[in-house]
Amino acid sequence: MTDTRTSQSPTAIADAPIRHDWTNDDVAQIYHTSLLDLVYRSASVHRLYHNPTDVQQCTLLSIKTGACPEDCAYCSQSARYKTSVKPEALINVDTVVTAAQIAKEAGSTRFCMGAAWREVKDNEEFEKVLDMVEKVNAMGLEVCCTLGMLTLNQAERLKEAGLYAYNHNLDTGENFYNQIITTRTYKDRLDTLKNVRKAGITICCGGILGMGETEQDRIDLLHTLATLPEHPESVPINTLVRVEGTPLQDQPPVSPIELVRMVGTARILMPKAMVRLSAGRISLSVAEQAFCFFAGANSIHTGEKLLTTPSFGVSEDHKMFETLGLKSHSSANSDQLVKV
Repeated sequence: MTDTRTSQSPTAIADAPIRHDWTNDDVAQIYHTSLLDLVYRSASVHRLYHNPTDVQQCTLLSIKTGACPEDCAYCSQSARYKTSVKPEALINVDTVVTAAQIAKEAGSTRFCMGAAWREVKDNEEFEKVLDMVEKVNAMGLEVCCTLGMLTLNQAERLKEAGLYAYNHNLDTGENFYNQIITTRTYKDRLDTLKNVRKAGITICCGGILGMGETEQDRIDLLHTLATLPEHPESVPINTLVRVEGTPLQDQPPVSPIELVRMVGTARILMPKAMVRLSAGRISLSVAEQAFCFFAGANSIHTGEKLLTTPSFGVSEDHKMFETLGLKSHSSANSDQLVKV
């Protein structure tokens, strides 16, 4: 059979403009490019916009765990499923500051705080989160939160406290979304992203591979992200961590090649974004992670836990950096993060 897929010309790679007018067919053509041609193109685009040896380390801390009313089929923290995760109340500010200091000393330049809420409520707990944001921002770290749905006013208050980024993943393409989540709509997620953007906070938004979606669903997700009025500054690419007790506990694992293909396509579509290897990275060998970095990934979530799921420890990641000749990314915005 003749392969009708074509590789990208060197001239087009040399240009690699920032575009927001990608069609779904454009994305599909890139995604289905033969793997080595895809990675050649994505690696070339990556080098136009980023230092290929520069990888940001991020730390993610669960500040309020479990008992979430949502029904996300992958999540260990949903109150609807019987998992090993035990509900915990919002932790205190001093504990967060200590964790942030440890993360900073270990090389992280972004510190993200996650709460298992459906949406933010205007109450004492939100005031406490605002205090956390202010104190971590004062340490010179990029402060990120993932707290569920936000109103514009709440986003503006987080911005005033010093929030640098807000994580709110779309998870998958719109057509597959209701097979995974029924307690909020795709539009709900997009509306929160709009509120975050209006407030002047950078966006961290990506998806999860391995939930039973088709390649077209992955293409749909990337198309949605790449045609937003502004690309997300951060695009986490997660692979499903199968949690006993959730509806997706028996899903087959994702091939590392599928992850590389997703990373490479994201890099071509959104050249300036930080493409992050997030949940599920623990299943990858150093060589498989190296392939992802070559394809355009330039950030990892590090630390023994990603909210409630396992990840590599800091010492293992430092050893990998040494083996691959990578260096830890220093935030270019650190001087601007500290509020006077």
